[in-house]
Amino acid sequence: MKMWKNSATIMMVVGLCSCADIQPRTAQSVFLENLKGLCGKSYAGRLVSSDPQDADMAGQVMVMHVANCTSNEIRIPFHVGENRSRTWIISRQMGQLRLKHRHRHEDGSEDISSQYGGDTINRGSSARQEFPADEFSKALFIRTNIPNSANNIWAIELEKGKKFSYELRRQNRHFRVEFDLTRPVPNPPAAWGGN
Repeated sequence: MKMWKNSATIMMVVGLCSCADIQPRTAQSVFLENLKGLCGKSYAGRLVSSDPQDADMAGQVMVMHVANCTSNEIRIPFHVGENRSRTWIISRQMGQLRLKHRHRHEDGSEDISSQYGGDTINRGSSARQEFPADEFSKALFIRTNIPNSANNIWAIELEKGKKFSYELRRQNRHFRVEFDLTRPVPNPPAAWGGN
């Protein structure tokens, strides 16, 4: 009888330990899982906003390549025409998500205006996450003489199997590009400096 009690106690402890490893499914974890489902694939996009500042992008070929995925980070190079300087980096950071923008020159060196972005300030939804500019970005924008960008809020939307959208908003500024997830396209060359 005593041996049975010890066995039952051990089984209960083992059961509790394995339950502790299970992470609850949050809106952000579902969002990341759905995004990881695109890993290795590329999709064509188009500018859907009409801000005059983006006139040079209108009509250009746009491709996003979900190039690298780990358990905590997803890297998505964003190509506009022949320009392969941009990569969106989405990562899990201490219970929230972070979006950073990496910009590189054609020789692979990092641009002075790089690594800006922000962290989510709420759970968002499994379909949309918003990233207000963080302190690093605000300081960078002031240093590079674009202080209005300190009020940026970026967003990524994912309508599973249908559409991926990237958006930038602030007062008097709106940029939005949408990608068709129903039709993968051939993967483009690597981003400048590598994916």
